Amino acid sequence: MGAASGIREDGRAPGEIRPVEIKASYLQHAEGSASIRMGKTWVVCAATVEDRQPFFLKGTTRGWITAEYGMLPRSVDVRLSRRRHDGRGTEIQRMIGRCLRTVVDLGGLPLHTITLDCDVIEADGGTRSAAITGAFVALCEACRWMRSEGRILKIPIRAQLAAISAGWVRGRPLCDLSYPEDSAAAVDLNLVMTDEGRIAGVHAGAESEPMTEEAFSSLLGLAREGLEPLFRAQREALGLDPQSRFSPEALYS
Repeated sequence: MGAASGIREDGRAPGEIRPVEIKASYLQHAEGSASIRMGKTWVVCAATVEDRQPFFLKGTTRGWITAEYGMLPRSVDVRLSRRRHDGRGTEIQRMIGRCLRTVVDLGGLPLHTITLDCDVIEADGGTRSAAITGAFVALCEACRWMRSEGRILKIPIRAQLAAISAGWVRGRPLCDLSYPEDSAAAVDLNLVMTDEGRIAGVHAGAESEPMTEEAFSSLLGLAREGLEPLFRAQREALGLDPQSRFSPEALYS
């Protein structure tokens, strides 16, 4: 898996991510929402706040964060059935929920559940990464709403969170894979990380042969660099200074 340099089919450098656009408060009725576009991939995330706990938290005052992920029937080049049983979708939504919970003090959401619905409108690779990145913005918006409604005293988010894909494609490491690149990848990786450099989740796998530790480290480093533009886009969408480090206190303004 020797590295190679050069320009990709869409004109990007190996470590360059696609154009990203995040819009907060995208939906009228949800307590928090965000639209995220990364190249041709488009995901809409909606946060719903409910006065309930999952059964396994009964007897405590802790809250919960969970997620659901789905692809619209024509988000891809053939129609997907709305009634399909999708193991991949189940895996992705569990990953979204787990990663978001790592950056939230669940004790600061007493007796509440926040559900993040992540719906893929257009798919061109990196949908799970876009869903996590957009869901974090929707979660911040929902927590702002809860505080304004007097449901919580302080916003319990501890760190900023985003995700990006990377992979070995035709002998070179690339960041933020489009669908054609993802389809041709010998190794693909999804990295979920805080803006402080702490890892919330890593999902990686090889196709034709096992990857070396060196290849894995190269992908990890490339993905980490690709996260910086996403962190800036999240902060800008939330009305924060995109060039400054994320601070939960800044969400109060």
